[in-house]
Amino acid sequence: MRKSCRCGSRESFSDCCKPLLDGRRSSVTPEQLVRSRYTAYALGGYGDYLLQTWFPATAKGLIAADLSVVTRNWTALKIFASGVDGNTGWVDFRATDQSASGPSILHEKSVFTCATGIWLYIGGEVLSS
Repeated sequence: MRKSCRCGSRESFSDCCKPLLDGRRSSVTPEQLVRSRYTAYALGGYGDYLLQTWFPATAKGLIAADLSVVTRNWTALKIFASGVDGNTGWVDFRATDQSASGPSILHEKSVFTCATGIWLYIGGEVLSS
């Protein structure tokens, strides 16, 4: 049985996020980039991928080794809406984290840019849930 991807797409990890995390494919939409970045954080060990998909001007001071460490127990990703206007994109999502004190939710509207055909994460606005 093929294991479903951590991003919640219902595809297998090997068909969904793994080719992106391994650098064999690039995200074709901002939503796909959110899903792959969520998976990178959830699994850990993909700090290089997170840096490579981060807009350089907003990634200053970040280190791949630090980004590779799992700091939260991410358990679910829900995409509410996404859109693209030329080379700019956005995704409204919620990511659930499970800790000993119970679940917490990160609700963010992320913003992206497409530079030379590659989608990059610029940043996000954390929204109250």
